[in-house]
Amino acid sequence: MNNYKYISAILMLCLTLTFAQQTPAPVQTEAFTIVGATAHIGNGKIIENSIIIVENGKITACANGLTSKIAYKGKVIDAKGKHVYPGFIAPNTTLGLQEIGAVRATNDTKEIGTMNPHIRSIIAYNAESKVVESMRPNGVLIGQITPRGGTISGTSSIVQFDAWNWEDATLKVDDAIHLNWPRSFTRGRWWLGEDPGLKANKNYTKQVLNINAFILESKAYLKGNKATKNLPYDAMQGLFNGSQKLFVHVNDEKGITDAVDFAKTNGITNMIIVGGYQANKVADLLKANNISVLVMRTQSRPNSDDDDYDFPYKLAKLLVDQGILVGLQNSGGMERANARNLPFQAGQVVGQGMNKEEALKLITSNTAKILGIDSDYGTLEAGKSATLFISEGDALDMRTNILTHAFIDGRAISLESHQTELWKRYSNKYKGE
Repeated sequence: MNNYKYISAILMLCLTLTFAQQTPAPVQTEAFTIVGATAHIGNGKIIENSIIIVENGKITACANGLTSKIAYKGKVIDAKGKHVYPGFIAPNTTLGLQEIGAVRATNDTKEIGTMNPHIRSIIAYNAESKVVESMRPNGVLIGQITPRGGTISGTSSIVQFDAWNWEDATLKVDDAIHLNWPRSFTRGRWWLGEDPGLKANKNYTKQVLNINAFILESKAYLKGNKATKNLPYDAMQGLFNGSQKLFVHVNDEKGITDAVDFAKTNGITNMIIVGGYQANKVADLLKANNISVLVMRTQSRPNSDDDDYDFPYKLAKLLVDQGILVGLQNSGGMERANARNLPFQAGQVVGQGMNKEEALKLITSNTAKILGIDSDYGTLEAGKSATLFISEGDALDMRTNILTHAFIDGRAISLESHQTELWKRYSNKYKGE
């Protein structure tokens, strides 16, 4: 029996070593200067022949190298002909919550129950996920780790993608509560012989009333003496005092309108729409109430036969043109793997006529503002975190987004992953044959 225990322990250790990600980079101890690159600030501006100085994890200077007289500090990185970008931000993602979809033990995306505001995704986040490390070679360095399932899924937190554990990874803990708004229309279940077309959801009103009832019960509990501890009600405090945001996952026009009315009625002042497939139809309402939208992935098909074939491609631009603060998110099938393609989702919007630097904002400064981390992340500006990367070409183009360096809080992180290791292993397999 004892031998069996020893063998089991050794096997577990081997598995752990096999699947561990790259060792996180140490804290920055020496200043460095990036010289000569085209700096894409992330706020719509570009600086040619830039000088970027990084000290103690912060950007201390970002200026034009031809017109400024800033002295270089520390190690000099010659990036002439290359491009520097702020680290891309992936909101509403389950990265680190599931490793292998077919293996139940690696799936921590959802909990049982319907009203789970007290469920905290951050404590289930696996900083050593091999999927997480595969984000970095494309410049995706920050993510909002979001639970799934139920009516209220739980609370998300924001992390950086180079850490030993979830405590080290956390940039902002419990930033938002996520609510899945009921669908006002549903499709028939064709596999049960039903008409597959759209039909009104007969339970819609009841489902909305249930959400309102939970809100009212939470308020009553929080105003009471709390003689009996109630974790779900306790977790709602942040929505009512403004310390947390409410992310409402909803796509249809009626659902968006009802969700906005719901938030106003209940005194919830900081609300974000996630998905927002028909948000362009109620853009005036969203703008009047200062509500931002994290739109669905651009590289997808239209939801309805009546929609333009390219509607998902251009939705972000339609909303931006109407004055809405817009970010891109990548939820849906295979979202964990596809999160690395976030920059190319932004590139898709460029193909619909949006200025390239405006499209960059969809995955940098706009998303940072929506998540409430814009004081430190999202742009290349003095005083902000040195979370950035150097690419050989246009980072929104999959053909040229080839990273040479990446930094999180000034730490030079590894761009190796299990995928790059496999590429190196097999790239020479047939040489000389």
